[in-house]
Amino acid sequence: MKTNRIWAVLSLAGLLASCHFTEEITLNANGSGSISLIFDGSELMSMAGDSAVVTEEKAVDSLIYFADLLREKKDSIATLPAAEQERLKELEPYRMRLKSDPVSKEMVIYLDRDFKAITEVQDAFRAFQNSGALESTQQGSDKGSPDFSEGTEVSYAFGSNRFSRTTVVTDSALFRQRLDSLESGAMFLAGSTYTLRVHFPKRVKSASSDAATLSVDGKTLIREVDFLEYLRNPALLNIEVELED
Repeated sequence: MKTNRIWAVLSLAGLLASCHFTEEITLNANGSGSISLIFDGSELMSMAGDSAVVTEEKAVDSLIYFADLLREKKDSIATLPAAEQERLKELEPYRMRLKSDPVSKEMVIYLDRDFKAITEVQDAFRAFQNSGALESTQQGSDKGSPDFSEGTEVSYAFGSNRFSRTTVVTDSALFRQRLDSLESGAMFLAGSTYTLRVHFPKRVKSASSDAATLSVDGKTLIREVDFLEYLRNPALLNIEVELED
C-alpha cells in the first residue's frame, strides 16, 4: 500500500492552519481501552482548493500499521541516533487512517491505539508529530514538523473510579524555546482547536474543570480549548474526574 498521500497530508498538517484536533479516550471497566488523536484538516484542504496535492482525483481511505512500517524501515532507522530511534519506537502500537475526498473537501487523519492500562499511553499528540518524523526519515532528511510537545510530558491514570490527565513541564529551557518558536507562527494557528473527549464506563460524579461538559447520559466528558492557548499553557487540559460508584 502506498503511504505517500498520508505523508503529504502530514506535511501540510505541520502548518496547523485552521486545524482541529480531538483527543478521544475510551475506557472500559477493567481499565483497558483505546485512545485516538483525530486531526481534521478539512478547512486546510478547502484553502488549498484544486491544487491540494494530497487528494489527486479520487477519494482516499488508507490505513497503515506502524509496527509493519517500522519493521520495513528497520535498516534505515538503525542508522539514526538512539534518541531518534526511541522516538520512532513510540509509534509501534499505533495505526493511522487517512480519509480525504476532493469533492466534499474532507480530510481527516485518525491515529489510534489500544491499551490494557492507560498508564501505557504517552502523549498522543506527540505520536502524531512523530509520525511526520518517520516521513522525514524515509526521505533521508532531518527536517521535521515543529515539535510542539518539547519540554512537556502528558500522563494518564485510571482506577478506583478516578481518572486524571496531567501535563507537566519537564524541561523549562526547551519549553521556553518552544514558546518562542510558537509566537512567530501564532497567526497560522488562529481558529484552531483541541478537544479532549473521554468516554467512561460509568456516569461522571464530578470533574475538576468547570469548563468541561457532559453528554446526556453523563458518561462522556468534553473539554474544548483554543489550540494556541493550549500550546502556551498545556495545563489547560489537566483534569481529574470522579465516577459514580
